Amino acid sequence: MHKLDATGLLCPLPVLKARKRLQSLDIGDRLHMRADDPAAVIDVPHFCAQSGHKLIESLQDGDTQIYIIEKSA
Repeated sequence: MHKLDATGLLCPLPVLKARKRLQSLDIGDRLHMRADDPAAVIDVPHFCAQSGHKLIESLQDGDTQIYIIEKSA
């Protein structure tokens, strides 16, 4: 699983970094992303829905959100 630490970044940077990282992955690969931007709870699911990627899991770990995103076509 590929990892992305987007903690400390504010909107729209977590989603932009996720988009860039996903571009280099193969279809079916998964990205484990950490973010602490409060807007990420809205932005990340919206990004996945708009781009066609699958949001496998979304968890809260204290002040940090953890997202597992699977790259789709």
